[in-house]
Amino acid sequence: MGGTLYFDGNCGMCTRAVYAITKRDRTGDLRIRTLQSADAPQLLGVEPARIFDVARWLDDSGDVYAGAEAINAAVSAALGTRLPLRLYRIPGVRTLQNAVYRYVASHRYRFPGTTPHCESHPVAC
Repeated sequence: MGGTLYFDGNCGMCTRAVYAITKRDRTGDLRIRTLQSADAPQLLGVEPARIFDVARWLDDSGDVYAGAEAINAAVSAALGTRLPLRLYRIPGVRTLQNAVYRYVASHRYRFPGTTPHCESHPVAC
């Protein structure tokens, strides 16, 4: 169930959200990397021009999830249960979470956050 959550390391809100998830990591199966990583487009199979559209999850089996599904996969890995991912896959829940995620992602620089990960960890970016 482990994997890596890729997120926008220049976004304070994204950094705050990812830190909140990692703080709750009970399993040690959750890793984080920024979308600014040079190899992110290749590892995730995404065109470089679209790499910053959404957060992405690369699980240990090689599957890639995007957006709300990626966040649910990361929370599942951190908590050690597939429940968040199973709930996400319920049709109405999926639609709602995807809509909320798209709104938040497209306005992410307007939300309060913390010091962006790339500012506090420049080597990681």
